Amino acid sequence: MIQRTSAQLIGLLFASLLASPSAAIESDSAFLDNLQQRTFNFFWETAPAENGLTPDRYPSASPCSIAAVGFGLTAYCVGVERGWVECDEAAERTLATLRFLRDARQNEETAGASGHNGFFYHFLDMRTGERWRNCELSSIDTALLMMGVLASREYFDGDNGTEREIRETADALYRNVRWDWMQPRPPLIAMGWKPEEGGFGRADYRGYDEAMFLYVLAIGSPTHPVEPEAWEAFTKTYKWADFQGQGEHVNFAPLFGHQYAACWIDLRGVADAYLREKGIDYFENSRRATLAQREYAIANPASWRDYGADVWGLTACDGPANGEWSHNGQSRRFHTYMARGASATAVIDDGTIAPTATGGSIPFAPNETTHALKSMRERYGDRLYGEYGFRDAFNPSFRFADARPQRGVIDPEHGWFDSDYLGIDQGPILLMAENHRSGFVWDLMKRSPYVRAGLERAGFAGGWLNEGAKERE
Repeated sequence: MIQRTSAQLIGLLFASLLASPSAAIESDSAFLDNLQQRTFNFFWETAPAENGLTPDRYPSASPCSIAAVGFGLTAYCVGVERGWVECDEAAERTLATLRFLRDARQNEETAGASGHNGFFYHFLDMRTGERWRNCELSSIDTALLMMGVLASREYFDGDNGTEREIRETADALYRNVRWDWMQPRPPLIAMGWKPEEGGFGRADYRGYDEAMFLYVLAIGSPTHPVEPEAWEAFTKTYKWADFQGQGEHVNFAPLFGHQYAACWIDLRGVADAYLREKGIDYFENSRRATLAQREYAIANPASWRDYGADVWGLTACDGPANGEWSHNGQSRRFHTYMARGASATAVIDDGTIAPTATGGSIPFAPNETTHALKSMRERYGDRLYGEYGFRDAFNPSFRFADARPQRGVIDPEHGWFDSDYLGIDQGPILLMAENHRSGFVWDLMKRSPYVRAGLERAGFAGGWLNEGAKERE
């Protein structure tokens, strides 16, 4: 097991920081300790130990999000390294989760199954693990789940029955996914499939968006791979442009599209044929997109309240309500959950800020992101920062007395604040903070032969890919 010896010391050293999150003077390191441990606790405390199914959101009642399970499995590894949970406890929880997924029913029926052809439905019943309502069999959410499954495979390398079974079960789950089946319009990969609607939807994943890791896992599969040409097809729709003076880059408005792959894959120095021609790598691309959003908030063209260097970050997140209200003398449309963002290709902005947009970009711009996160916590206090770290979203401009928010509360002086934490938004905060501080998750995934194979077959090179295959420690 890598780096286990210092885990308990780290946990004991900073445990007391949880008691005083609003200290007037606090180092970045102490702040991130507090934030990471609270965020880890979301995954550890909200998933039932018997099946490991992470809820989509909390405290609102919700189904399991299989993508959140992927983040949760990786979070357990971070928790051991940081000393927040014992290794044997994390191994037992991980194995229970993997066994549940392995034994879950897979078939074409409209009800009673958890997935089909190795893929899983987007949402599952928290108790039974069966498909929730009529949600889709999701390629991207299955891929997020598999990133966590593969992280477990690499982390639990001990020579005991529990950890051997973790590795074997994780490997079987990944190998069982029929990635090539999810290609009704090859070489692209479809977003989803529903048994009662005649099969596949009309949409495919095409660049640029969050699906980089989906294609990497699909191309790298030793059992059901998609052809390497799928990656070239993905890049054909890239939009290369400058935004807010941060340099030309591949644009995608919501920041999660620049973050998800980087939660697990070290993209420093790593580029495909497209970006090699442009002279940058994918890490730099995400850095430019992150700083462009910060500059957009400073410019604040729509005059939203509180926007600036201290308050910024647009991505997919909760929102206050659906409807139109007057802001600064203009009619503005507000939304509940939606993919928000700002780029050269699109601006989707109703004044709603998501801390995960900022926190998920910590490695790309450490000073700017950490400063903003600390400032937001200081400014809004426990309206925004609670038991499990940052609540999902807030909107300082939404102060309308006649509004009835879908969830959360409206403070007449500070605006709307969400009441929920979302698993797929908690995950990037925890993992990216850890990658910035130690590179732990990145180093872990460099050990995966499947991740390396997918990247290399797709034409990626540079950075750690130019090194020899990383030996198991």
